[in-house]
Amino acid sequence: MQKLRVTGTVRSNRLSSMWLALAVCSCLCSPVAAAEAQIDSLGDVRKELQSAWRQHPSALAAAATLAAVRARSRAAGQPMYNPEVELEADHEGADELRTIGLSQSLDLSGKGQARRELGDAELALGEAQYALKRAEFVRDWLIGRARLASSGRQVGIGAERVLLARRMAGLAERQFAAGDISGPERDLVLLARDEAIAEQASLLADAAAVRETFARAGGNVPLSSPPALPGEPPPVPRALAELDVTDLPELVVARAEEAAAEQRVRVTTRDRHPDPTLTVRGGTIDSEAGKGTVIGVSISMPLFVRNNYRAETEAARFDADSANALVRSQRQDLLARAASAFTTYAAMRDAWVSWQSSRGTDLATRSNALERLWTAGELSTSDYVLQGKQTLDTALAGAALEGRMWQSYFEYLYAMGQLDHWARLEDQA
Repeated sequence: MQKLRVTGTVRSNRLSSMWLALAVCSCLCSPVAAAEAQIDSLGDVRKELQSAWRQHPSALAAAATLAAVRARSRAAGQPMYNPEVELEADHEGADELRTIGLSQSLDLSGKGQARRELGDAELALGEAQYALKRAEFVRDWLIGRARLASSGRQVGIGAERVLLARRMAGLAERQFAAGDISGPERDLVLLARDEAIAEQASLLADAAAVRETFARAGGNVPLSSPPALPGEPPPVPRALAELDVTDLPELVVARAEEAAAEQRVRVTTRDRHPDPTLTVRGGTIDSEAGKGTVIGVSISMPLFVRNNYRAETEAARFDADSANALVRSQRQDLLARAASAFTTYAAMRDAWVSWQSSRGTDLATRSNALERLWTAGELSTSDYVLQGKQTLDTALAGAALEGRMWQSYFEYLYAMGQLDHWARLEDQA
């Protein structure tokens, strides 16, 4: 039994150190130091996020799309009609006619103004869509980073669990050979080892999937050390105040689409009015009677008889009605999402605070208590293995809970329309 105590003490000391490190990582040393560390950590996260957005292909594509919208808006502001020059020469018998004419279609129905206003509306829509893509990128990137950090912590804890299970399996084999434990007790330890190895493989597979998702979202995935979670997010108000969703990216896009649809109605209405074309001609004519000057003025007007373009106006009107209904629907959806995000984050944060304050999650204290009971012979080897496994499972649950809390926090910021401000990307267009 002396050999058992020495081996177990070395193993328990190593395990206690690991548990203590995990406990220190999840506790706040002092409010001031924690606040300063959180600010520094959040600053690093923001810089990493801003760099990821600038370099990601989706940002480059969104910027190019916005540039194209701006160019189309400038094009819509140009005059509708260009003048036309017409040269004519006619030689018939002794008569010879030479004229030059200038034609100009006149926008008397306000088509150009309607198109300029449509160009402005589509520019506002393009800018809103760009802001929405940026906000979605920020949300996906931050959630992916939180998941990556959480999965990294879980893999680290799982690795320690496998190490402990293998050491205990070796110890159980020696104890069984010495007749100190029974076969079922040894088998229990071996089963715990195999279970730890299988669960670690699952954690590694999950971590690989998380890495892939984060890489797709534009994240830089370090293979050696995953990023850390930035401290503890702030509490939420105890009650959700009435939320003004007017400035949320999705509603801004919906309202911009509605404004553009209404402007298309005006454009199609103006298109139903024909515009005249004024032509002025001048030239000379040579005939047997002598040489003379020719001056002519003509006005032409298209007749919208076979097609009065009413169907286009009706279609545009229905599109505008649909866009208006979508605005109302989007408003309801955003209010419901905000309430859900508020409730979820409040619950996750309360659970995390409760988990931190629980004595059962004080890993170092629990580790030392188990070690004292085991070395004193008051705890069997199988019970020590099971309770040690339970302790590490609790650490895994805590790491997963912390990751979910941060994910719900970023979802909460996004639902409240505060994520761009948090990431400080409002002016990076």
